Amino acid sequence: MLFSNYSGYSFEAGIDEAGRGCLAGPVVAAAVVLPPKYKHALLTDSKLLSRKQRELLRKDVLRDAVAWAIGEASPAEIDQINILQATFLAMHRAVEALPQQPDFLLIDGNRFKCYKEVPHACIVKGDSKYLSIAAASILAKTHRDDVMAGLADVCGGYGWEQNAGYPTALHREAIAQHGVTPHHRLSFKLLP
Repeated sequence: MLFSNYSGYSFEAGIDEAGRGCLAGPVVAAAVVLPPKYKHALLTDSKLLSRKQRELLRKDVLRDAVAWAIGEASPAEIDQINILQATFLAMHRAVEALPQQPDFLLIDGNRFKCYKEVPHACIVKGDSKYLSIAAASILAKTHRDDVMAGLADVCGGYGWEQNAGYPTALHREAIAQHGVTPHHRLSFKLLP
């Protein structure tokens, strides 16, 4: 069972990202504030769930969350400032998009760039320890999958509707055959 709160504040936002290791598409972050003492038996790290499970849980999160928001950093921004800084940018954009500033930020991982002096804690594997981070991981992943499926309609042949821009053999073969798109991260090693 995952924990519902870390700080004791009622407006605590869990934050996670999706797409750091991809060759194409944005890095996406989500910020989620859940009700105090929230419980959900199935909510966990999005990487441990099937696509169908993530979609079902996304509906639960959107229904139950006190507040939620998505932030993105584009491939061009990733290339300009690097993936770590772009991840922080996406996280900050997600927090900025919330209807009010959180009292506390609970971040998945071990690093974060402070946001407007809002206190925060970094939790390694936080998406398997805290419900708000697990909820954020699901929203970030499902949103990013939707973005990549939309880009697959525009730039076919790369398999983004399946691989979401991750470095699969099919994706790398398509890059070798068709070249890069404006959605690829040129600062990444696109071919082995």
